[in-house]
Amino acid sequence: MILKLLLVGVVIYIVYTLFFKQKKNHTQKNESKNEPVNELIECPTCGVYVEVEEAILSGGTYYCSPECVDKAS
Repeated sequence: MILKLLLVGVVIYIVYTLFFKQKKNHTQKNESKNEPVNELIECPTCGVYVEVEEAILSGGTYYCSPECVDKAS
């Protein structure tokens, strides 16, 4: 009788770990794959907002275009 209860407990534990633990791991992996949102910055010369990746860095300040860099100099 006790052996049957232990066997049922082990089977329930195995089923739980196979189905429910994998779903949690997959959702955690998907959350870590989310791409970061690009940050917008304001050009100090003209006030236009531009993504940091597309901005021009000059003298420690980000600008939206080479024209704004020339105007600031």
